[in-house]
Amino acid sequence: MSFPIRVLTAAISLLGILAGPATAGGTQKILTMGDSLMASHGISQRAIPDAIENALDVKVEDHSFMGARILYKLPITGRLGLSIPKQYRRGDWDWVVVNGGGNDLWMGCGCLRCTRKMNKLIGENGKGGIPKLITKLRRGGARVIYLGYLRSPGLGSPIEHCKDEGNELERRIEEYAQKDDGVYFLSLADLVPFGDSSYHAVDMIHPSLKASREIGQRIARIIAE
Repeated sequence: MSFPIRVLTAAISLLGILAGPATAGGTQKILTMGDSLMASHGISQRAIPDAIENALDVKVEDHSFMGARILYKLPITGRLGLSIPKQYRRGDWDWVVVNGGGNDLWMGCGCLRCTRKMNKLIGENGKGGIPKLITKLRRGGARVIYLGYLRSPGLGSPIEHCKDEGNELERRIEEYAQKDDGVYFLSLADLVPFGDSSYHAVDMIHPSLKASREIGQRIARIIAE
């Protein structure tokens, strides 16, 4: 990439303060994929994809699914949405916004085999399920935004014990993204102030309406720029 990810993240945050909502009309074709971070509030049409739509005034096609994983072997439920790679549909996409990996670590390794699972997702050698997925998306011609996860505000989250593994996962994805100008890693590490529960739903895992809106606006600014 032409400049460090942390500079991109800081610039997006600053633009959000100075410029307000992003606007970029036109005919951009955007696909969103992922797990419950992306899908939360979809029934009420206030999920992250909806926030992107509102900010850019474009139609977003959303294939995200609650509980979805990057590594998922069951064929039928995988095709129904529980496999994030299988959420992809060929199309003339300008952008694909995707997240994933959290469910693989939290539910898939049982706190016993996290290193092995991490390496299957994305190894130090830059290989694994996530790089394979990004390569597939880029092969279709789209630019890719890979979205990181919310951080706990320190108020007692069921996934607090996964913090170090989550940070390492995102470090590897960020490092991989820097090798391709068409891939952007958007960290959410700075989104949640310590002690502020307003960015999380009552379960302290999923995003609140406020968080989904602000995340969608951050994504929209990358696309608009």
